[in-house]
Order: sequence, then C-alpha cells, then structure tokens
Amino acid sequence: MKGRKRRRFTVLLAPVMLVGLGATAPAHAEAPLPFRDPSLPVDRRVDDLLDRLTLDEKISLLHQYQPAIPRLGIQSFRTGAEALHGVAWLGETTVFPQAVGLASTWDPALMERVGSAVGDEARGFQHARPAGWGLNLWAPVANLLRDPRWGRNEEGYSEDPRLTGALSTAYGKGLTGGDPDHLKTAPTLKHYLANNNEWHRTTTSSDLRPRVAKEYDEAAFKPAIEADAATGVMSSYNLVNGRPATVNPDLNDVVRSWTDRDLFNVSDAFAPGNIPGDQRYYPTLAEGDAAALKAGLDSFTDNNDDSGVTIRAIDSALDQGLLAESDIDEAASHALSVRVRLGEFDPGGGRYGSIDKSVINSPAHRRLAREAATEGAVLLKNQAGALPLKKSAKDVAVVGPLSDILYTDWYSGTLPYAVTPADGIAAKLGRPVTTSEGVDRITLRDAATGSYVTAGTGTAGGPLKAGATPGEAARFDVSDWGAGVVTLRSAANNRYVGYNGSAFVNDQVQPGGWYVQQQFKLEKQADGTHLLRYAGYETEEPWWSNPVYLGPTDADGTLGLVEKDRAAHYTKDVVRDGVAEAVAAVKGKDTAVVVVGSNPSINGREAHDRTDMSLAPAQEALVRAVRKANPHTVVVVENSYPTTLGALQQEVPALLWTSHAGQETGNALADLLYGDANPSGRLTQTWYRSESDLPSILDYDIIKSDRTYQYFKGRPLYPFGHGLSYTTFRYGDLKRVGDGYEVRVTNTGRRAGDEVVQLYVHQRVSRDKQPLKQLKAFEKVSLKPGETRTVRLPLTARDLAHWDVTRSRWVTEGGTYDVMVGSSATDLRARTAWTVRGETIPPRDPARTTRAENFDDYSGVRLVDESKVRGTAVGASADGAWLKFADTRLGAGTDALTARLAGAPGTVEVRLGSPDGPLAGTAHFSGTSSPYTYETVTAELAGVERGRADVYLVLSGGVRLSTFSIR
Repeated sequence: MKGRKRRRFTVLLAPVMLVGLGATAPAHAEAPLPFRDPSLPVDRRVDDLLDRLTLDEKISLLHQYQPAIPRLGIQSFRTGAEALHGVAWLGETTVFPQAVGLASTWDPALMERVGSAVGDEARGFQHARPAGWGLNLWAPVANLLRDPRWGRNEEGYSEDPRLTGALSTAYGKGLTGGDPDHLKTAPTLKHYLANNNEWHRTTTSSDLRPRVAKEYDEAAFKPAIEADAATGVMSSYNLVNGRPATVNPDLNDVVRSWTDRDLFNVSDAFAPGNIPGDQRYYPTLAEGDAAALKAGLDSFTDNNDDSGVTIRAIDSALDQGLLAESDIDEAASHALSVRVRLGEFDPGGGRYGSIDKSVINSPAHRRLAREAATEGAVLLKNQAGALPLKKSAKDVAVVGPLSDILYTDWYSGTLPYAVTPADGIAAKLGRPVTTSEGVDRITLRDAATGSYVTAGTGTAGGPLKAGATPGEAARFDVSDWGAGVVTLRSAANNRYVGYNGSAFVNDQVQPGGWYVQQQFKLEKQADGTHLLRYAGYETEEPWWSNPVYLGPTDADGTLGLVEKDRAAHYTKDVVRDGVAEAVAAVKGKDTAVVVVGSNPSINGREAHDRTDMSLAPAQEALVRAVRKANPHTVVVVENSYPTTLGALQQEVPALLWTSHAGQETGNALADLLYGDANPSGRLTQTWYRSESDLPSILDYDIIKSDRTYQYFKGRPLYPFGHGLSYTTFRYGDLKRVGDGYEVRVTNTGRRAGDEVVQLYVHQRVSRDKQPLKQLKAFEKVSLKPGETRTVRLPLTARDLAHWDVTRSRWVTEGGTYDVMVGSSATDLRARTAWTVRGETIPPRDPARTTRAENFDDYSGVRLVDESKVRGTAVGASADGAWLKFADTRLGAGTDALTARLAGAPGTVEVRLGSPDGPLAGTAHFSGTSSPYTYETVTAELAGVERGRADVYLVLSGGVRLSTFSIR
C-alpha cells in the first residue's frame, strides 16, 4: 500500500486556541498549536492533530458527516458537495452546460476556468459555514462514455480516455486552485471503476480483462490524480470482476500508486450498506466496513447523516480484531490532510477563506456560462449554407417542445434565470418571435361514465378527479419524450401532474426529483380508447407486482392506482393539435427553428439506462411537418447523449446539437445560429445509426466487442471528434519535430473560427489486437481568415505503449505506426508513417506460472474474484468455455499441466491451435466447498511438439481457474 508515512514528533503542549474559520487570534495569544500553524508542512500538521484525538474521535472522522470536536475548537465537516457543472442543491448558482456539453468544447483552458468558477462559488456558499459545511466536491466524473445508452451519459466527458483525462485534469485544477497544499476545494473523481450501467447497478459485475482495465478504464482516472488535480476517488456501486468496488484493493494498490500526495477516497452513497445487503459479499456491516478500510476507503457515505451505524460497525470490527487502531489512523489522517489543505485550521480560513457569496452568479460567471454553452454546441450538419441565419430575415418562428423552456438535470444547481432558445433569438433580433411548443392539448373522457379527468387550479393544483365538464381544468398538454413515455401538464395552472404517494396532483414546475413521478403512458386499446398507465418509478424495481393504471379509487371520483382490469378506459380528444399549431406558426416565416430533444429526468438518468436511442416519435413528426411547411427550417437537438435521429439527419438541411446547457442556453444558440459565434464544439463520443450497432450494455470488453471509435468497424451516423464550422481549414504536411509532430493549419474561409486539431495513431503490426485508431493529442486553435498556424502535438514512443498481458507491463512494440491528423476520427487530412524502435514481445513461457486472466481471447467465461481481498480468476459460465494463450513456446519434454482450481467439479482440457484442436491432456477436478478455496491439479500431456503454438484451455461449467503452468 502506498499511504502516507507519518512522521512522529513530540507534541508541543500549549493551550488550545479556538481559532475557527475566519477568526483571528488576539495579540497576546500564545503560539498556535502545530496543526493550526500554516508555516508547518501539511504532514506535520496532520500528525499533530491526529495525535491529539482519542480513538472515538478518530473513528468519527470516517463517516461523511464528521462531527465537531469542541475541545480542540474543530467544527463539523461534511464530505461531498455536488459540482459537475456548477454547485448543486444549495440554491441559485451559475449553471454551466452539462458535463458532456463542457467536454464538447475540447478546450482544457476553458474547462479550467469553469472549474475555477465552480470552486469559487462552492467557497461562496460555504463562507459562513452553514450546517453540513464541506469543500470536498464530488466531481468530475471520469467514467468513460463507453455506451451511449448509459443513463448517466450527461455526467461524463468522453468515450476516449485521453480526452477524458485531459478535461478532468483541467476541471480539477480549476477546482483545486492549482496548489495541492492550499486547496480551493478538494475534488473527488467519480466513480471508480467501470461504472457504465444503471440496470441493477449494485449487483452487476463489470468484467475488465487487464488490457481493458489498464488501457481504457484506469487510463481515464490516472491523469487527474497524477497531476494533483483531484484529491481522491469515489468507489462505484458496481462489482469489478466479481468484487464490490467499495472493497476494491485498487483504491490502495493502484490509485495511490499514481501520486505521492495524500488521497482521500470516499464511498458512493449507501454503498457500504450494500456489501452485506443486496451484494451479500460480507455477512455483516462490520466485516464489510473493515474490508473497505483495508482496501483503501477512507470515508463511509452511508445512512445519510446518521453516523452511528458506521461508528458501531467500526467499533465492532476493532473488537473482533478485523481492524487495528493503525487502520483507523491511516484513514483518519487522509481526512485530516484534506481539511488542513483546505485551510480550515488556518487564520482567516487560509488562502481562499475570504471568498464570499458575491461570487455566486457574478457577471463574470454569467459571461463564462455563455461562453461555455457557445463553445460546447456542435454543428452536426450544414447543407447549402443553411446556417448561419441572416439577421435581416426577422420574421422567425421558434417551435418545438424545448423552444421556450430550459430543463435541469439531477446534479444541476437552481437556475438564477433562464434564457430559452426563443428568448435568445428574440433578443438577437430585437423583436418578438412566434413560438409554439408543438404538443397536443387533450381531454380524457371516461368512456363508461362520460366524466372527464380534471385537475386542480392555482399553483398548488389538486388531485386528479372525475369531473363533469371539459373546461380548462380538464385539459392537459401531452409531451412525448420517447419510449412511449409522456408528461401531462395541466392547462389550468401550467403545472405537471405527478404522483405524491397517495394521489396524482398537478403541482410540479418540471418533471424531476430522485423518483421521477411525472411519467405516464397512453396505451391505445383495440376499441380506440386509451388506458392511462403510471410510468413513474419508486425504486430500481417497481414496488407493485404488475403495471398500474389510473382509475377512480374514492367515492368523490379521485383517481388513484388500480390494476389493469379496473383501469378506466378514456376517449382521448385533441383540443389543440400541436403539429398543426406549429405548422401555422412557421408558414410564411423567413426562418423556422425547431428545438427538439430530451427531458433530462426521463428516459435516461441516474438509476435508469436508456432503452431507446431515437428521437421521440412525436418530435420527429413535428420536425417533418415543419420542414414541409417551411423549407427554411433548421433543427436544434438539445439533449444529454447521442441520438440515432432516424432519417431526419438526411431530410433537414442543418442540425445543431447542444447539451442542456444551463442558464445561457438561448443566448449561446442565438449567437451560433446567427453567426455571431462560429461553432467550434466537437463530439466526444460516437453517434451510432442504430442500437443494433451496440452489444449488451453489460459488455465492458471494448476490444473484443469492437466498441467506441477505437474498435468500431461500422459506419457511424457522426464520428468521434466530428463538428462543422462556418469556415474551412486546410492542413499541410505532417512532420515529426522533436518529441512530437507539427502540422500547418490554415483558415481558408472568410470567417474567424476554431479548429480542433486531432492526432491519431494506428499500429500496423502487433502481437495483440490494436485500435483502428487512437487519439493521442489534440489542440484547439483560433484562426482569423487566411491565418496559418503551426500546431505542435506531442507524441513520444512511450505514448504508443499498450499493456502486455504476457509480462503484465507496458510495452512499446517496434514497428511502423500510422500517424494521422485531422478534424475527426474519420476526417483525416494528413498522415505519415513513423518507424519506432521498440520491443518484440517474446513468446509466452508456459513453464512460468501464468495468471488465467492474462488470456488473449476467450469464450463463455466471466472474470471473478480470486479471493474476497484481491486477485482475479476466470470462471467458466458453461461447458466448453475456453481461454486462448497465443504464441506459446512449447519445449521438448513438455508433459504436464499444473492448475489452481476452485468451485464446481469439472475438467480443464489442454488443446492446441483452436478450442476444438488436438487434445493434449485433461485435468480432472473434484471441486471445493468454497469458490475461494483453490486446489492444485495436474494432468499428463501427450503429443505436444516442440515449437510455438496457440494453447487453449477448455473449461467445464462452474470451474474457476486462477493460475496454471505447462512444463
């Protein structure tokens, strides 16, 4: 374990100075205690404070809510304020674009400025030290956007580890202030490791073969830790190779090896309780918490603010001998290190202690939010110069479900104001614009009784009831968000209908909350009527056993949840045709702007993956109708993830994508649509044509399953790195200069613009399967019309290394590498070849003990936990599962297999050349009572000729293989 080495010294006995944040000592005061002396090294201050604490006090520091210690003048501290794209959950704050939108800027310098602004606002909120004070921020998210169906796609940066590492490092540096000994805030990278599915997210295991772990998932987390741009990681909910991430020994063995700085690692919320809970990994919380501490976790986020459960578990672990006081000291010291570096014990709160609430939503931050929203938008298509629009064409209609509203996501702050697309365009033109949401307004009449579904009036709304008349209280605007899910907004008060646990009430400003209870499905029946199904959710698994519908439940006609056979059958009458209204709005206009996309609380968010990647059918129909009514139509897609878009991308002349980009969305879009800003955003993940292009969301092996732009062999809708501009760029020749490459880039158009110059490599020949191309460097450059810039992109032989499974280390193979530069992963403008002097990976030596996980190929196996503490083994899911160990040198006299096996009784066959090749021998295994109890088995081999061959181990179902050798 790479932890901090405590320096022991004699504690100076002095009166305790009750110097809190912002307090100053009187002139006659004695010297402060060492832990309050900012002139001393951090380690000495931490050790001094740790030595003054009792065991109980140290244990109290291991929970998210660290209590005050009055006898030392120490105030309470809370880990974990959310800050993905602004400070969340504390009130009005500057709301920047979602993380995926920030990343689409491909601009580390801008990311650092945004991070710095968010750090300032976190300080501003915490200046007066409110209850739950803490500057340990849970951001950024370094999880890779491996699968666009992931519900939390909006929280990440990219499908590429190099880009993710660069952007998370920049954002983290902004949050920290750049000096690891004097922190503005203490950012924590989420969520370690391989956390990319929400479906059963606490019980599914992410299988990471060593190459995928090293080259892909770990590679996204390492840069920020290595650069001191993060102060720790949050362990994820999922299992990794069969072991809960909360007890993953990587927290010590890997993450702490990336830096000499102290790290403070935290658990995800309620994750410790999952260990004896739904994960059933350890039988008691005491055993689970002890294992987590031993693995490198320092803080337990569990049971909300009730630290007593954790404290009792730690006390029990100490009593049972599962932990020693030294384990408590280690974890507590990491917590104290962060607090010392945050300036908590410094006079006046340290370097950043004077930052107050005046920074929150300051004019400078509002300008930065607009800049970020502008740079993060991506021009996907621009045919025949459809964009930019002409300001002289002022008769404009802005229509669509997102045309005049801004939505926020779960980790968003509260918008201090909202500039909608319609607002922004109206302000740009200096005149009002015609708007239409383009959604139907309907009534629902009970086919059996003739009564109407009615809602309450006033801002508080009221329960849905059966009413007699079809007035405003009986009218609802129906928005289609895809996958059959709609929302109902009452015309009586413009509030959304949601379930509150006992009734359906029209009292919600927007769909949202942890349990998004404003979701419905209108299910058409054979007789033409509709059932109104409640599609909200309470937990990951519905609390009801069958789908539930709306129907009368009380004598007064109040509607509640009923079984399908008791559901009311409604006649749906359209009072206002949304498409017809939008068509009327755009007819004869100089320009029609259609804004479509997603609601970030529906069909894809934390705890819920997307099952449908397409645009909502009603929105697609709206775009087609508007385009038919007005050929001067451009489309803005505002959502949190790639969308398949169907045929629309062929039918409309211009497509502009933006994330849910915060308070300045409308101004940014107006600047881009009218050419006051030149689009410069680039996609950070592949946009696929269909879900059929993707394997299971639970398949984490990007190499074997050909995932992401690195390995995908199909034709994407839009490639990684794609983004158009209103100007054009010419690339010169690519030349090797020093430790990198140079290329001259010229703006050949009439507008100033930004180009993101992207450098990719491809290894022509390798022992191992290599990416088709891999991003190695990038730079965003601003060029005036006609200007030429020499862009230098670093690339060393070390950057070409991949993980050698035969020797478990990084290796740069000698050979020829294609070096390519261009505007996207498929738009490559210049290339050259680089002959690199490197290693040749030797044949496998089967006489050495080989870990089974270091295979070259496989079928029918899962990666599993070798023991509950550490190590990975291979488990056969069914008979005939196999592992390939390529290019193995077999010597004369090779006559025996030795293998370490656990689990069910079975066999291991040694075959040569293929899984059904010649059989060299079979090891028989009688099984063990525990999957963690391994036994050594042997088998005689015959017919093995001297030379090099691919060796296959064929396993029977239920067998676990940890290591083997062939001699």
